[in-house]
This record gives sequence, structure tokens and C-alpha cells, in this order.
Amino acid sequence: MTLEILICTLDEGINNIPAMLLPQRKGIGYIVSWQHSDGKEIALPDELRRDDVRICDLTGRGVSRNRNNCIKNATADVCLIGDDDCRYTHERLQQVIDTFANNPEIDIATFRFEGEGSTKFYPKDSFSLSKFPKGYYVSSIEIAFLRKSIQNKIWFNENFGLGTQVFHCGEEHIFIQDALSHGLTCKFFPITIVKEKDSTICIRRDIERGTLMAHGAMLHLYQPKTKYLRMIIKACRLWHNRDVPFFKALRHMNDGIKYIKSHPEMM
Repeated sequence: MTLEILICTLDEGINNIPAMLLPQRKGIGYIVSWQHSDGKEIALPDELRRDDVRICDLTGRGVSRNRNNCIKNATADVCLIGDDDCRYTHERLQQVIDTFANNPEIDIATFRFEGEGSTKFYPKDSFSLSKFPKGYYVSSIEIAFLRKSIQNKIWFNENFGLGTQVFHCGEEHIFIQDALSHGLTCKFFPITIVKEKDSTICIRRDIERGTLMAHGAMLHLYQPKTKYLRMIIKACRLWHNRDVPFFKALRHMNDGIKYIKSHPEMM
């Protein structure tokens, strides 16, 4: 089986890509979706002029648009989603390939990442993503999939994720839910496949208005019967653990619920 790493980057982020690349190995390649904003002129690093690297240019902003551009241009059997601060080894990439080779029924697999400052919870055993264990959520750089199962069928919702106007996260959860609704088999495997240089970025971002609005929207869409109770629990945790004002967090999440209810076309 062949593998491609689908890397998203924006503007000067292209200069981070050379540090990600491993020595060339047959069957492993890289697709770099390079978004350009504000008409910036940035030179392509010479280190990226390799047979196993393809650069796919894209104008505008939005990480979900960027990921979809990668998916559209993918050609390998297995695709692994990445960002420009990820670090891999050949051994870990082989584990991704082996997971699909040894589990032919799987369409999407999620894994573990490691990073400084990360406090993310992972279950010890594999499980179906049709029901998430308490405290677990999916990060983009943990997702791998069979290209033939996804391409031209499942896309990242471009109304969610960094670079959008309203909902600054939630695109991974929607991606998995869309896959499940199409009858795809999605499963978590407790295997560490990637290291992220700065995993504290997500921790800092989870108290922003756009992130909290997305959290409220996700609760409305996927846990409607318990959404208000879950909002209160989330707001309490942010108050105790992050010193975020309780009613401010609650208000932002409720704004997300109201917004997605009044804009059903975003789904």
C-alpha cells in the first residue's frame, strides 16, 4: 500500500515543510496544499523540489478548504492528514500503513499524537468512533483514511475550522460524523504516529469566542437532548481550570447554538 501525507500550510508556513520531510522511500509521498493570502509573493524552498513532494496552490484562507484541496489531489492508497509543524518517522508511517493492511474493513483510522504541553486523553484500547468515550475527541493530525473511501464522497465542512468567520473548530468531528452517516467504518487505534512541535496552540485557542461557539453548535447538532447540561459542565470546567468567566463561556456557546439554528445551510 502507498501512503501520502496531506500537509496544509499558509503563506510563510511553506518554509516549515522541509523540516518535515524524511529521506525518500518508495511508496511514501507528500502533498502540500499551500494557501496564499493578500497577494504575498513567497519563494518555494528548493528543498521541496523532490519527486515525492507535490505542491498544490490555493488562494484564500480556511483550513478546511486547505484540507479539501489535499484530498482532491491525493493519489495514494492511504492518506494521513498533517500540518506544517508535524514530525514523522518511517517506522511510525509504516504503522499507519500496517493498520490498514491488517484491518481491511477500516475506512478511517484515528491514532495518537505526542506534543509538548499536550494533556489530551486517549483510551488504552481500540474502539469504534460511532460512540466516543468520555473525554476523547479527534484531532486532524491523527486522522488517516483509505483514499477510495473518502475522495469525492466525504469532505471537511468549510464553514468550520481555523480561518472561517464564525466557527473556529469542529471540522474533525463533522468529518467523522459524515463518514459514519455514509456507512463507513471508523476506528481509533492506540498507536502514536506523529509528534507536533507546539501542541499548546490548541490549548490556548479553546477559550476563544469562535471555538466556544463551535462547541455549542456541535452540542446542538450531535447531542441535542443534553446540550444545555453539557454547556454548563463545560463552562464550569473552564471557570475552574482556565479562569474563564462562567457566564461568558456559557453565552458564547449559546450564541453558537442560536447561530447554527438560524443557518442550517452551513451543514
